[in-house]
Amino acid sequence: MAKKEKRQDDLDMETTIADMNVEGFKWYDPNLKTGKQPAAKLTKKEYRALVRGAYRAMLPMIGCILLGTAFVVLLAVLWLK
Repeated sequence: MAKKEKRQDDLDMETTIADMNVEGFKWYDPNLKTGKQPAAKLTKKEYRALVRGAYRAMLPMIGCILLGTAFVVLLAVLWLK
């Protein structure tokens, strides 16, 4: 029986978006290579998808804050009537 070849994923695990080896973090290692790597070049489509994903991640929390604020205002209106 022949071995199946592993499928190459499209996921890029080698591109560094931001260097997280920052002094003060618990995982900071001063011995790591500190050479600057160029930032990943994003197309307009990728950038818009990135921003859209960030907003979609924030949307539930923003909704909870707005609902909580509306509830407090409603209680204040009923209390002061």
